Amino acid sequence: MILKETLKRVVNAQRDDLKAFEYGTTREKLEDINLDMPYAIILSGIRRCGKSTLLHQYISNIDNYYYLNFEDARLNDFDSNDFEKLDDVFKELFKECNYYMFDEIQNIDKWEVFVRQQLDIDKRFLITGSNASLLSKELGTKLTGRHINIELFPFSFKEFLSLENLEANTESFMKYLQEGGFPEYLKYKKEEILRELFIDIIERDIVARHQLRDSKLLKNIALYLLTNTGNEFSYNKLKKTFNLGSVNTVISFIHYLEDSYLLFTIPKFDYSFKKQIMNQKKVYCIDNKLILANSASFSMDYGRLLENSVFLFIRRTYKEIFYYKGNNECDFIVKEKNNIKMAVQVTSELNVDNKKREIDGIIEAVKKFNLSTGLIITLDQEDAFEIENKKILVKPVWKWMLERI
Repeated sequence: MILKETLKRVVNAQRDDLKAFEYGTTREKLEDINLDMPYAIILSGIRRCGKSTLLHQYISNIDNYYYLNFEDARLNDFDSNDFEKLDDVFKELFKECNYYMFDEIQNIDKWEVFVRQQLDIDKRFLITGSNASLLSKELGTKLTGRHINIELFPFSFKEFLSLENLEANTESFMKYLQEGGFPEYLKYKKEEILRELFIDIIERDIVARHQLRDSKLLKNIALYLLTNTGNEFSYNKLKKTFNLGSVNTVISFIHYLEDSYLLFTIPKFDYSFKKQIMNQKKVYCIDNKLILANSASFSMDYGRLLENSVFLFIRRTYKEIFYYKGNNECDFIVKEKNNIKMAVQVTSELNVDNKKREIDGIIEAVKKFNLSTGLIITLDQEDAFEIENKKILVKPVWKWMLERI
């Protein structure tokens, strides 16, 4: 429970802070936000990727709204029973309106009850949260069918170009490849920002929320996976590597890391869901510079960094992504609405040494899934082949990332 006077002070202070807020580079996801619909819009994503900035960019275009950032130490005593009190404070301080803007709402248990009540009387909500698991659990109860989820990632290549005022070419992409897309890092260029971010995710988003006893073990597993970005792994091998008693511990830890948006795993494609679960998976990270800042043993492997960037670009649009391994291998198979949409191969350079391997992999995938075209992404090559009546396009990554896929 929180005092009404405390709420008033915090609401007023935060409103004043908004007046001095730097709105920064306009995010591409801004055009996806539409509060004219009778749904709660949920902005989810990793810490410090710019969710609050996106929320602020949206509210800068409307005149009347209610706003509260729950990640404020003065609100530590706030609980779900205080929402009605908060609503009274809003109405006392400002003109009555239909728009509620809540930042980092996952800190409050049962927040969805208040939101659902207000949606039922035609109010509108724009909400941010940093934990996919907590949000999905709550959205799947009281807010079923009454919310739209928008995921925000660190800056895309296109947003990076806008921030840095650069032209799209191989040189600017190489800069993006190595510097990643976290707004604060790009502003100050201090790796300590990304090291602290990593610790915050481990300690605050995972250990504290799930009441884990061994934060060092979780941190070591996370660092191991960061270092192995783009590689295959198995739960059993991780269990043995870290001398764990149960594979379920590994599964839970990776689930937590994915919920925090730090890591993503993709399965080997198989029509059998059971085999997808049993097969080795591949791991990718939310940001290249986050890997480089936190993993001393990760070398500047441009091929793996490129593959991670390509994965992130695809993942911004599609959630069902697999890798393919038959007689040959293909990096990404993208599925949408039960149909295979595309097959993508990634290599920093297509040359005489790897040409057969890369093309055999994409051709096998294209034929297996009855696609007319396959795609090979490189750093700066552009070409096209027709093999066995299948078209193979070779595109430079910096051009491809300016397209809609």
